[in-house]
Amino acid sequence: MTMTTTMATNETKIAFLGLGGMGTPMARRLLAAGYGLTVWNRTSARAEALVAEGAVAAASPAEAVRGADVVITMLADPAAALAVADAMIPALRAGATWIDTSTVGPDTVRELVSRLPDGVAFIDAPVMGSVDRAADGGLLILAGGETAPVDGLLAELGSVRRCGEVGTGAALKLVLISGVIGGVALLAESLRLAGALGLPEDLTRSALEASPLGGLVGRLFATEAHFPVALASKDVGLALATGVGGLPVLEAVHGVLASRPDLATSDVSSLHP
Repeated sequence: MTMTTTMATNETKIAFLGLGGMGTPMARRLLAAGYGLTVWNRTSARAEALVAEGAVAAASPAEAVRGADVVITMLADPAAALAVADAMIPALRAGATWIDTSTVGPDTVRELVSRLPDGVAFIDAPVMGSVDRAADGGLLILAGGETAPVDGLLAELGSVRRCGEVGTGAALKLVLISGVIGGVALLAESLRLAGALGLPEDLTRSALEASPLGGLVGRLFATEAHFPVALASKDVGLALATGVGGLPVLEAVHGVLASRPDLATSDVSSLHP
């Protein structure tokens, strides 16, 4: 696999695949920045709002990426990423760059790269931040691979943390998101403990906000963000699936998340009693 050196400009043709809660606002920012944008989503109705704003809808992943300079994917899990890859890779042109912003873990990234033809560059670029940050361009992009050709494009989505070779972005994402999810779950229990001890919630919250845990308190009480419990469970599961031992706290957190199918589509803040 060779790397492309074509710099991304507003003349760059972008294909964006995956228009869920994160993908739609990310695609919208690129469209507003003047990029030519073709979009695809498994549920085609999700593309309608972007089409009304000037995007072109594709009927399949292959149709979406045909002729694209840059392909961006934001997909739910490894199975979705691999399925879309199988559908679109035969249509990728030599010289294209594929930026995968999904959270799928380094093992899946390596599998995706192994399927690519020569002449297609790959950047694993999972993001930290929820739909609010996606909408305002405030995402933290954890990039593995050579980002220079697409720095301008990525700047529309957020700030880039260059992590190293391909796969390192995916690895760092598991580290960071596991810490956040684990911290939020623990804070939810701390609030439950405080309630059982008869402490007013506003007192407990203000004390926690003033403590080193202050940033996580904000996430637990977030109202504009949306990070479903099912996806949080998936992300922690990916960390555990790496086979790294000695992670009993993460195992417990994963057990809690997986045991709440009633909250699957609710934000992780719903863990707060």
